[in-house]
Amino acid sequence: MSEPTQKYSITLPRDIAEAARARGGRSGLSSYVAAAVARQLERDQLNELIMVAEAEHGPIGDEEIQAKRDALQHARDEQSGSSAA
Repeated sequence: MSEPTQKYSITLPRDIAEAARARGGRSGLSSYVAAAVARQLERDQLNELIMVAEAEHGPIGDEEIQAKRDALQHARDEQSGSSAA
């Protein structure tokens, strides 16, 4: 990461820390944990956005969700050139 860094002390269960260290490879445990925390922050912000949208427009129904998933899959299929009709 090109951002300025600061050292922190965190406590993790040993098995999780060792698995993260193994996955971190040359980037290291700190880089792996920083990426995981960044992803969680993005998810938290997305959940907050969804809550605001649902408060304003009501909850999204299962049919609407499936229609969006289908449209996304169709776009991916077209992009990869493997459109199945």
